[in-house]
Amino acid sequence: MKNLIKKSLKATVLASVLATSFSSFSNTVWEVKKGEDVVHIGGTVHLLPITEYPLPSAFTDTYQAADSIVLETKLPTPDDQAGQMAMLKAMAYADGETLSQHLSEQTNESLKQYFSAVGIEFEKLNKFKPGFISSMILNIETQKAGMAGAGVDMYFSQLANQDNKSIEYLETLDFQINMLANMGVGNEEYAIKHNLAEAEEIVPLLKKLIKAWRVGDENAINELALVQMKEQFPSSFKAMMTDRNLDWVPKIEALFNDDDQEFVLVGAAHLVGEDSVIEQLKDKGYKVTKL
Repeated sequence: MKNLIKKSLKATVLASVLATSFSSFSNTVWEVKKGEDVVHIGGTVHLLPITEYPLPSAFTDTYQAADSIVLETKLPTPDDQAGQMAMLKAMAYADGETLSQHLSEQTNESLKQYFSAVGIEFEKLNKFKPGFISSMILNIETQKAGMAGAGVDMYFSQLANQDNKSIEYLETLDFQINMLANMGVGNEEYAIKHNLAEAEEIVPLLKKLIKAWRVGDENAINELALVQMKEQFPSSFKAMMTDRNLDWVPKIEALFNDDDQEFVLVGAAHLVGEDSVIEQLKDKGYKVTKL
């Protein structure tokens, strides 16, 4: 149980797995130029089974040439008990409030049955908010299918540490935790019903997303990761995608005008669609080329 909760914390922070205009398929790495200065941006999948390695050469070659990498945020390590406890606290209701208090009797019973079927007592999870429950369901379904994995971001984070390359971050951990902790709060009934109804589609969707990511199919990534979210959860879409894209662009612009080669790695969904980081950089006059 503790293992599953730890994995769910990671999945929640990385939660967008299930997070454009047409371009030829190749991969999800872009070269962004300002004069002769270059920054590379790679779109990642936050949950990638070990069977999907090695990564496309565009990722590994760009990493090898980079002086530093830039990630979304720094995750607490498994032995960082203070960080893990801070995440758990943020993901939980306060003052004795429970998830069940926000659910209909039918939805509450369905949720209990879902967890009971995999040997988990729901009462141990009842204090947690919808975002955490969503990550639990994601972990359960991917583990059942043998598709659990850390993802591209974690892979390069570990590699950069081994290679003594510097790592920068676009967001603080507190920001990302609070954003994800608020997902579904105030709309618990709809969020949980949706998660339960879509549970069986998680693995097929993830397989399609990975396939689209590997070949750089921007239309498919947009359709799989963004369209439904924007339609069904507009406030979450704004918080997780639109607002963060806007916040990241000036931080990426600040990477120019030096002698270093930076490789920015963020979820692929942030790099496709009309409000994507890539489109905003194009609008600002940067020369953007897909590798």
